[in-house]
Amino acid sequence: MPTLEQEIQQTTFTSPAHRTQLNILYTAGWINQQTMQALRPFGLSIQQFNILRILRGRKGEPATVKLLTERMLDKMSNASRLVDKLKEKGYVKRQECETDRRRVDIIITEKGLDIVGQASEAMERDVIHRFSHLEPEEFDRLSELLDRLRG
Repeated sequence: MPTLEQEIQQTTFTSPAHRTQLNILYTAGWINQQTMQALRPFGLSIQQFNILRILRGRKGEPATVKLLTERMLDKMSNASRLVDKLKEKGYVKRQECETDRRRVDIIITEKGLDIVGQASEAMERDVIHRFSHLEPEEFDRLSELLDRLRG
């Protein structure tokens, strides 16, 4: 497996922290590319998949665009635009809230549940393959270190 130095063709860094930061950024980009490839057969972007997973997790309870934005992994995504694209595909529907006519609820459809189920299975297989170089105890350690890094 190539090292960061081999991948980016750089041998010196200003500090171990600098090398680690670049390694995290490079690895995040690599994971995103792998994830996009796994989702391509389903016609979903990473952000669309994230919204469908959030809605599926609500078990039929509607969500607002604001709630989706708060729960998304990519806080820079335009949740409203993503919902529009998912609506065009028939994966979600918008409906006026019964108790507050100013609010619009987003609900996952059966078609949306089906596609997110299929995509989730493919993603799980992809993750298992992608992370096969790590031992089970290393997953927890890596997660702990990343949590500590974020403070």
